[in-house]
Amino acid sequence: MWQGGRFLPGGLLSEGATGSRAHPLFRMFVRWVRRPLLAVVRLWRRNIQLRVVAATLLMSLAVVLLLGLVVIGQVRNGLLDAKQQAARSQAAGGFAVAEQMADNAADGAAEGDAGNGRRGVQDTGTWLNNLVTQLASGGQGVYYLVALSSEEGPDTFGADEGAGTHGPRASGRALPEESVSQGMRQALAESPDTHEQHGRVVLDGGRSEAALVIGKRLSDPNGDPYQLYYLFPFEQEEKSLSLVKGTLATAGVFVVVLLGAIAWLVVRQVVTPVRMAARISERLAAGRLQERMKVSGEDDIARLGESFNKMAKNLQTKIQQLEELSRMQRRFVSDVSHELRTPLTTVRMAADVIYEARDEFDPVTARSAELLLGQLDRFESLLADLLEISRFDAGAAALEAEPVDLRDVVKRVLEGAEPLAERKGSRLLVRGDERPVVAEADARRIERVLRNLVVNAVEHGEGRDVVVRLASGDGAVAVAVRDYGVGLKPGEANRVFNRFWRADPARARTTGGTGLGLSIAVEDARLHGGWLQAWGEPGGGSQFRLTIPRTAGEPLRGSPIALEPADSRRRKEAAEALSGGTRASVPPPPASHGTAEGPRRTPGGGAVAAPPRDGLGGGPDGGPDGGPDGGGPEERTRTTEERGGHGDRHGG
Repeated sequence: MWQGGRFLPGGLLSEGATGSRAHPLFRMFVRWVRRPLLAVVRLWRRNIQLRVVAATLLMSLAVVLLLGLVVIGQVRNGLLDAKQQAARSQAAGGFAVAEQMADNAADGAAEGDAGNGRRGVQDTGTWLNNLVTQLASGGQGVYYLVALSSEEGPDTFGADEGAGTHGPRASGRALPEESVSQGMRQALAESPDTHEQHGRVVLDGGRSEAALVIGKRLSDPNGDPYQLYYLFPFEQEEKSLSLVKGTLATAGVFVVVLLGAIAWLVVRQVVTPVRMAARISERLAAGRLQERMKVSGEDDIARLGESFNKMAKNLQTKIQQLEELSRMQRRFVSDVSHELRTPLTTVRMAADVIYEARDEFDPVTARSAELLLGQLDRFESLLADLLEISRFDAGAAALEAEPVDLRDVVKRVLEGAEPLAERKGSRLLVRGDERPVVAEADARRIERVLRNLVVNAVEHGEGRDVVVRLASGDGAVAVAVRDYGVGLKPGEANRVFNRFWRADPARARTTGGTGLGLSIAVEDARLHGGWLQAWGEPGGGSQFRLTIPRTAGEPLRGSPIALEPADSRRRKEAAEALSGGTRASVPPPPASHGTAEGPRRTPGGGAVAAPPRDGLGGGPDGGPDGGPDGGGPEERTRTTEERGGHGDRHGG
C-alpha cells in the first residue's frame, strides 16, 4: 500500500501532478472535505450576527486569557515571596537554636570533665537525633529537616549512627541524600554562610515535591562540622495556585459565554430589523408593493423602519402612476393604430386608383402618385409593427410552439428574399442543412425574425454573399445570418435592437423600414426563451444569431454557433501574425457566443442582445465557399431603417 511515498499504484498524486491529474481518491477526499467547509464559509459570509458574536467571543477569550495569565503570575509571585520570607525566618530561628543547643551541650561536657584541656567528646549521634527531632517537632507538614556530615570521606555518609558519626538524618519520610543536591552540599562545605536553593524533596516511595532548600554549616558539641538543611515544600502553595487557576478558568468561561450571549442579544436587536427590511425589499422587488415593516418604539431602528415604509409608499405610488401612464400609452397606441386603419384603408383605395391612372398624368403628378403609394406601404407596415409592439408591451403575445424543422422555415424565408437578392446582386447560401434542425417553436414568429435578418443582410451586404448557418447541440438550436457589407461600429451591436434607433441621428428618415423590425425580433426571441445577438466590425460585415431552446421552456446553456464568424477570427490572427502580435489597425468589437451565463436579461425576463464577449461556439463555422473574405468598400453610415427596419413589411 505504501512504498516510496506513494499510496496505491501510481500514488495519490503523481510527481508534479495537480488539478485534474490528481488521483480520483484524492479528488474525492478533497470534495468530501470541501463540501462542509463551503457551507460554513457561506454561512459565515452571509450571517453578520454570527460574525459579530464570533468576533466578540474571540476577543473576550483573548482578554480573559491575558488577564488570567497576569493574575496567575501575580498570585504565584506573591505566594513565592511569602513562602521565602517565612522559610528564611523559620530556618534562621532553627539554625540559632541548633547553635545554642551545641553550645549548651559543650558547656555541660566541659563541666563534667574539668581536668581535660579540650572539649569532652559527646555522643554526637544521639545529639543529632535529638536535634532533628526537636527542631522538626514544631513544623510537621510544613517543612522537613535534614542533617548531613560535611566531611568529604566516602564512608562518612551511610555510616552507623553511633558516637562521633554524622550519618544522614532526616525528619518525616524525606530521604536526606536524595533531597539535597551535591552542588549545595559542596557550597556549604566551602562556606559557612546560609545558602538556599529551589529543589525537590524526595519521599519514601519515590514521590517528590517541589521545595525551597535552606542550609547552613554548623558545629556539633565536639566542634566537628555538620550541615543542617530546612526543606520547605510548596504543596500548599501549589494547591492554592491550582485553586486560583480553576477559579479564573471557570470565571473566564462564564464571562466569555456571558459576553457572547450579550453580543448575540444586542446584535439581534439591530440585525432583526435589517433582515426584515431585506425581506420586505425582496417582496417589493417581486411586485408586492403593499408590504411594510413593523415599527415599534422611537429609537434609531424605529426611525429607519418609518423611513423605509415612507420610501416604499412613495415607490408604490410612483410605480402605480408609471403603470397607469404605461397602460394609457399602450392603449393610446393600440387605439390610434386601430382607428387609423379605417381612414388608411380609404386613402389606400384612393391611392391605388390614382396610381393605376398615373400614365394619364404629367410626369410630376405620376411621380407623386408613386411616392404616395410607397409611403402608404410604409405607413401600413408601421401600424402593423405598432400593434405588434403594443401586444408585447401588454403581455398579450402568446407562443404557439410545436415541433418545427428550421430548415423549412429558412427555405421559405430565402425564397421570399430571392428577388431582392437578385436585384442587389447577392447570393443566398445555406450551411448546416444536411441534417434536421428541429425545435419546439412558433414557426410564424421564427419566420418573421429570420425574414428581418435576411432582408437586412441583403440590403446592407453591398452585393456580396449572404450566408445562413444552422446548427443544433447542447439542448439548443441556432440560426446565424452573415453578411459582408459595411458592418457595425463598436457599441452598435447593443443599440441596433433599440426601437427607432438610428446610426446617424442627423440623417433624415427617408429610406428603409419602420425601425421596429429588430425590436420585434428580439421580443419574439425572448418569447421563446432564447437570445438574439449581433456582431459586426467596420468594413468586415456583421452576423446576427438567433438561439432558442430545443424544448420549449428549457433554459439555454449555450449556443452551437459562435457569434463571431470564423473567417473574421482567422483574419485577425493573420493580421496579428503579420504585425508581430499587435492588433489590426481597425479594432473590431469583441465577439460573443453562447455560454452558460447567457445574454443580458431584462427585468421582465427573456433575452436581449447580450454584451459581446470573446469566445467560440461549439458549432460549425467558417466563411462561405468561394465567398468574399470579409473586406468591403469604404465605411459608410446607415440610418435606422437601413440597419434595423428594412424588410419589416415582410415581417407580418
